[in-house]
Amino acid sequence: MATTDVAAAFPTKHLPPVEVRDLPPPPSSVRRIIGPGVIAAGVGIASGEFILWPYISSQIGLVFLWAALVGLATQFFINMEIERYTLATGETALTGFSRFWKHWGLVFAIMVYFANLWPGWATSSASMLTYLFGGEARWIAIGMLLVIGAGLTLAPVVYTALERVEFAKVGLVLLLIVGAVVFAISAEAWGELPRTVTAPGFPAEQLGFALILGALAFAGAGGGQNLCQSNWIRDKQYGMGAHIARLVSPITGKDEIAAPSIGYVFEPNQENLSRWQRWWRMANIEQLVTFVLITFISIVFMSMLAYSTVFGREDLPDDIGFLQVEGQVLNDVVAPWFGALFWVIGALSLFAAAMGIVDYTSRLAADVLKTAYFRDSRWSESRIYFALVWGLVLVGCLILLVGMDQPLILLVISASVGGGMMVIYSALLILLNRRVLPKPIRITTGRTLALLWAVVLFGVLAAITIWQKGGELIDWLAGG
Repeated sequence: MATTDVAAAFPTKHLPPVEVRDLPPPPSSVRRIIGPGVIAAGVGIASGEFILWPYISSQIGLVFLWAALVGLATQFFINMEIERYTLATGETALTGFSRFWKHWGLVFAIMVYFANLWPGWATSSASMLTYLFGGEARWIAIGMLLVIGAGLTLAPVVYTALERVEFAKVGLVLLLIVGAVVFAISAEAWGELPRTVTAPGFPAEQLGFALILGALAFAGAGGGQNLCQSNWIRDKQYGMGAHIARLVSPITGKDEIAAPSIGYVFEPNQENLSRWQRWWRMANIEQLVTFVLITFISIVFMSMLAYSTVFGREDLPDDIGFLQVEGQVLNDVVAPWFGALFWVIGALSLFAAAMGIVDYTSRLAADVLKTAYFRDSRWSESRIYFALVWGLVLVGCLILLVGMDQPLILLVISASVGGGMMVIYSALLILLNRRVLPKPIRITTGRTLALLWAVVLFGVLAAITIWQKGGELIDWLAGG
């Protein structure tokens, strides 16, 4: 394939053409690129691993844990196809989608905002602190949001700061898991664990399709978070991402660049393809040993802990309050220090998740706005990002100040939006990675089938959820 043919395959109706450059050589070991998968796991260890899956296990036992592996395996293939495009071009997947239709990126950015506008994880973190120290969760959550805004603003390189926070969080959660194995997980839970294979269940009647969709969609990442793998590996300098500027603080950072993140493509010659094979193998290993492994361990052991402590209790709240009961039980059956440790690590875990959510929500939108709409603006992507961060923080503070509560229906909306988003971008990834990339590095047939599976899985569950909960949604919107 000629050099000009490689670049000509990229649609240019809505975005400028890509340039041709060589693929940078990969590092000498996988250890040097570890980070994006840890961030993905770290942000996810809250919605699914700390709350959703333990809650399910507290209600029905461990017979549904098999679905966590299904959800994780599906998301692994989604994440890797997102990474494929960015490794090969330095552009994010949203930029790739926008090459087909200018507004695809904006559609996804709006959907992500719609799902994340309510500051749920900050308030959940604050609630866990009140179990220890008392106080009003609303004011603690407002303080947390302001700390998140300041932390993301003052970090010289945003990715580096986020990576350090999520590494620390994952370490603390793994420490809690070790303590749970030693002191708290019961013999009954160990005996129950094999039933997820020998007697698997599909508890749609007990839990409802909305909760099942949320469990599968957020087993690890889910929704818009998967899309941000592009942004995180680009800032980690994976592949052609090394040619793209990273997000830096307008206050403390250096080398701020105003140009949009239009990418590059490499000529598929022998040297570049050899480098590609090594990059691709390393990226797959990084995702498997960080995102998949860490997330699966967290889901399994946090679910076993919930089963050991609160399974079968009729007085268990159907919200985050079940974690208060779980901590109280740990106070009684282990020791007060372990219950306190559970709440502290839970609060820190949810705080780090809130930081990650603010980051990826703003990061996705900044990339879209700069690349597709404000290419000629003197505002860099970094400055747009920080404006969006503080906009999200201030809206969250306003919501908390007016005392707005999150009705249960918003969780249904979030699950439906996240599942629907995954259906659309899984289909678009097939189109993008089959049509645009040079033939030797395009998506394979097996991975195409994996993405088609994701379309069917999340599409069916989202449709059933919307059909079952549509009446509730209409009543809520009408003020009923």
